[in-house]
Amino acid sequence: MKPKLANGRSEVVVKTKSMFVCQECGSQRPKWEGRCHDCGAWNSLVEEKVVPVSKKSNRGWTLGLSEDNKETLQAYKLNQVNQKFPQTFTNRFRTKISELDRVLGGGLVPGSYTLLGGDPGIGKSTLLLQMAGGLANNSQKVLYVSGEESVPQTALRAQRLGIVSSNVEVASESRLENILSLTKAKQPTVLVVDSIQTVYLSEVQSAPGSVSQVRECASQLMGLAKGANIAVLIIGHVTKEGNIAGPKVLEHMVDTVLSFEGDNSHQFRLLRALKNRFGATNELGVFQMASQGMEEVSNPSELFLEERGSDLVGSSVFSAVEGSRPLLCEVQALTTYSPMAMPRRTAIGFDVARVHLLVAVLDKHLDCHLHQSDVFVNVVGGLKLSEPAADMAVAAALLSTSSQQELDPKTCFFGEIGLTGEIRATSFAEERIREALKLGFTTFILPESNRKHISNSFKEENGTFTFVRSVKDLEKIIGKSIKPQRKTKEQNIDL
Repeated sequence: MKPKLANGRSEVVVKTKSMFVCQECGSQRPKWEGRCHDCGAWNSLVEEKVVPVSKKSNRGWTLGLSEDNKETLQAYKLNQVNQKFPQTFTNRFRTKISELDRVLGGGLVPGSYTLLGGDPGIGKSTLLLQMAGGLANNSQKVLYVSGEESVPQTALRAQRLGIVSSNVEVASESRLENILSLTKAKQPTVLVVDSIQTVYLSEVQSAPGSVSQVRECASQLMGLAKGANIAVLIIGHVTKEGNIAGPKVLEHMVDTVLSFEGDNSHQFRLLRALKNRFGATNELGVFQMASQGMEEVSNPSELFLEERGSDLVGSSVFSAVEGSRPLLCEVQALTTYSPMAMPRRTAIGFDVARVHLLVAVLDKHLDCHLHQSDVFVNVVGGLKLSEPAADMAVAAALLSTSSQQELDPKTCFFGEIGLTGEIRATSFAEERIREALKLGFTTFILPESNRKHISNSFKEENGTFTFVRSVKDLEKIIGKSIKPQRKTKEQNIDL
């Protein structure tokens, strides 16, 4: 029998059931499995209690009204939307951090939803606290809620960063209902939640940081951002592979996904926009860790090249384009004879599969016997190059170290190499050259297909331009011909 209340009515018992949810992809199973069949992750299924959601529960967000209200959802004509919501189209909140503003597309958009991910200790909280100070100086009211630190700890960090504005309010809370109530009471223009993995919703029975909690809490915060027109920024933890922890739907919910990268052996940090509904993607912002927090690097090309040595055997300079910014970096290569049947191929900051491709092309068309050598490629400064235009810089460094021929320190390379040995044109050639000219580079090795774009824009006094069609032309420019590496006595006996 169902238990009866004092008024004689039967009490409604809410039944709960358990589901096993994959913490990597969010798939659900009725029983535990060692390996998730959807994403292939091992030991990722965690038991979570599923409670039926009541009809009055507010999940997600909507500008319309609930079923109990008789009013209906409104639709707007597209040419009149900017008149109905003028603030969204005209205003952006400037953070007074130019690197962050450029990555965001010009500043924070009212009602936007931004996710910042990065490794532990990289400086995510520091960057957003500095951003809060810049917004406060622009008369914007900021509420900073930390689920990982107490209020005195957050205040101590703000004091170290020199943030003393009364427009910044801090709180320490993990329960989402309290965060939403505090936000409605304070009515800030910008809300920062640190971090989404520590926030929990009381009606969800699973632990904070689980797939269900992250999904539901992110949905509630999205409703707050869109419904109240508040710019919400959340910090997300990352897995050991560097991906943002939690369900993939978290990245689909937000308007902007920022990735804060860095290396413990270097003092600078890289801020990338992986997704941006209000600006360009793949933008890059460069910061330098200092005692006063994150400092902007106005000329990152000079920073990445300032420690370039005098011995330039196996060292070339590549003019990369990160988003809309040209960036010069040093590419190093080292080849050494290997007695192993399968020599090693190691790359840091460059795709190792691309290294295998370039080694095969150079061996095939130039007969430089790199298949007998260990090959190491390194992009100095912790940068990660993904564009094919870096092929010629890597090939030049490989030819230089294989032939022990020093490269000109004022030479810049860029171009894509194909399997037949041809060198293909690259985009943004003029921007790459202008950035290199600012730093004193005078010689440019670039594809023949870019000649028509360069000849009309630059004069001869700007620099020396050498156009190449294939890797054979590149070998002639570098210097003396490539000779096979000398074999050992053991190899001569075997032959």
